[in-house]
Amino acid sequence: MYKATSNEYLANGVIVTPANPETYEHVTIVYNGLLSKAGATELYAHVGFGSDWQGNQDLRMIRTKSGYEATITAANAESLNVAFKDRMDNWDNNSGSNYIFNIEQ
Repeated sequence: MYKATSNEYLANGVIVTPANPETYEHVTIVYNGLLSKAGATELYAHVGFGSDWQGNQDLRMIRTKSGYEATITAANAESLNVAFKDRMDNWDNNSGSNYIFNIEQ
């Protein structure tokens, strides 16, 4: 499975800070991608950890000057997986590949 180790999804409007989170570190997800550009007024980050999306949940994102934001705590897993959806159930999942970030162990 491919995992990003930096903010290489910037062109899609997806940024995580820190770019290479460590286990149990707070991670801010910023989204200013396809759904927000299409006028979505309510966005959710669908997040999970590891190859099987452990602990997956939908987090309502808060609109900011940078886009939509949510903060999570990185789990003890090899990756953070993210996809985005609006309240009409339209998805941005990176063309089926999702947005996957390495978690430093």
